[in-house]
Amino acid sequence: MTIIRSATRQIAFSIVLATAAVQAWAADPPARNIAQEERNRSLVIDFYDRFFNRHEVDQAAEVVAEDYVQHNPFVADGKSPFVSFFKKTFAENPASKATIVRSATDGDLVYLHVHHQRNADDRGRAGVDIFRVQDGKIVEHWDVNQTIPETAANQNGMF
Repeated sequence: MTIIRSATRQIAFSIVLATAAVQAWAADPPARNIAQEERNRSLVIDFYDRFFNRHEVDQAAEVVAEDYVQHNPFVADGKSPFVSFFKKTFAENPASKATIVRSATDGDLVYLHVHHQRNADDRGRAGVDIFRVQDGKIVEHWDVNQTIPETAANQNGMF
């Protein structure tokens, strides 16, 4: 019984501490460096346009870290595998393009909502790319994509 009471007290104390920490953060959230976030956004948008639209793969990838962390399951970690994957993709789809519809930032993260198309006749895919930027380099990437269907259950569109 003593062990249970002690464990219960420890859990209750942990909850009180966690609650106090959350309340303190909510009352005074960490300051955002908006200027840095905008530099990161500019870096990522310029990279994205040069890489995915102009297909200046090697030049655009100068801002990608050598130890780039990739969360897309079809592309290996590292700058070199990333560049190689897309050189092959662009050779097979020379008219491919990616239109950035909107972007946002949060700290060291840059979010892009993108319309990807293999060619002008392709309905394409709607995607969200998330890049982490550190010291002027793109160091990490996540993405989620879905095919744009012929018909939809609503009239809202995907963009």
